[in-house]
Amino acid sequence: MQKADKILISVVAIIGMALIVLVAILPIYNVWARELSGKADLKEAEWSRQIAVEEAQARLNSASLDAQSEVERAKGVAEANEIIGESLKNNSAYLVWRWIEGLHDSYTDVIYVPTEANIPILEAGATILRD
Repeated sequence: MQKADKILISVVAIIGMALIVLVAILPIYNVWARELSGKADLKEAEWSRQIAVEEAQARLNSASLDAQSEVERAKGVAEANEIIGESLKNNSAYLVWRWIEGLHDSYTDVIYVPTEANIPILEAGATILRD
């Protein structure tokens, strides 16, 4: 046997052994790669869930604060209405003065005149021309 034949046999043997090792290692590599891919997918799912929970918590906090704000605003309106209502009780002179001022400053075409029964007389279709 010549030296070239021995080298060729050695190369073929090395290639054959490399193929045998590759065939033996390839399934192990595939399992390892799938495991890493699964861990990465699981971590991504956990992060996505945490983000969704945090966003939902932020919306809940915002809605709660909006509700508290509305309650406080309503309390302020109710208190203001109570103060205005109390100040107008037994103060008919002020109301008459405001009514007269409203007539003086008004640019409406229809005037409602209160009667004894506090039912206004309506002038349907009457138009007052102003300069």
